[in-house]
Amino acid sequence: MNTLHSKEKLNRLFNTLTFVTLTLLGALVLLPIWWMFRSSLMTNAELYAYPPKFLPSRWLFSNYQATLEFFPFFKYLKNTLTIIVPSVVGGTITATMGGYAFARLRFKGRDTLFLLCVGSMLLPTMVTLLPLYIMWTRILGVYDSYLPLVLPHFCGGGAFNIFLIRQFIKSIPREMDEAATIDGASPMRILVSIIVPVIRSAMIVVALLLFIMLWNDLLQQIIYINSLDKFTIALGLSQFKGSLGTDWSMIMCATCMSFVPGIIFYLFGQRYFIEGIVMTGMKN
Repeated sequence: MNTLHSKEKLNRLFNTLTFVTLTLLGALVLLPIWWMFRSSLMTNAELYAYPPKFLPSRWLFSNYQATLEFFPFFKYLKNTLTIIVPSVVGGTITATMGGYAFARLRFKGRDTLFLLCVGSMLLPTMVTLLPLYIMWTRILGVYDSYLPLVLPHFCGGGAFNIFLIRQFIKSIPREMDEAATIDGASPMRILVSIIVPVIRSAMIVVALLLFIMLWNDLLQQIIYINSLDKFTIALGLSQFKGSLGTDWSMIMCATCMSFVPGIIFYLFGQRYFIEGIVMTGMKN
């Protein structure tokens, strides 16, 4: 009994230490976000004061209203979603179809194509940036348009997404496909009715990864978008920071507004994101 009691006490102590450690690490991770939010509610004079204050002396939520007069956040959000929504939907669907083809279908050159697909992940973005720009502008004549930012994602949304979906599908027993084939199901019917419900978590992971990549994709947006009316949040925030100089309170307000949609999107899909990353429950 004494040994059992000692083990219980050690387990409680270990759990307590683990909880405290994770709490401290979580607070450390959230500190920059809190510092940004707290700075958005202060005056510039208070921001430059030393030593810095952890809490504002006055919570100036009016800073956000003043920022919206110079930073058309909702217009930028609409433009950003015009790029992200079709790209995420198209990329997720085509990545699923491509992963299914590489995992289940048999055709000549499949393994070679898959090796080329995976090998393309080793290419730096800068290597393909100039050829793609020349193709869109000089060959296709597309200028100041969202098309170069949207259409490429209808080819699987990237090699990694196809690879991820393929690995999930390969963990599903082939007997399910064979049984459906005996019942007369076509490959597309098998994909829609059997594979997709099982790999839902993987598809949500792909959608989240595409969303994060597109939300932060400042480089390509600078290259292909020139009109102020078409600016996204990333472009608008970059220009806003440059135009304001040292007005840090308004810059922090704009920055806080810019990352809120991404946090909301992640919160809706975090359970599936974690489940998909660790690849749990797929074999069943």
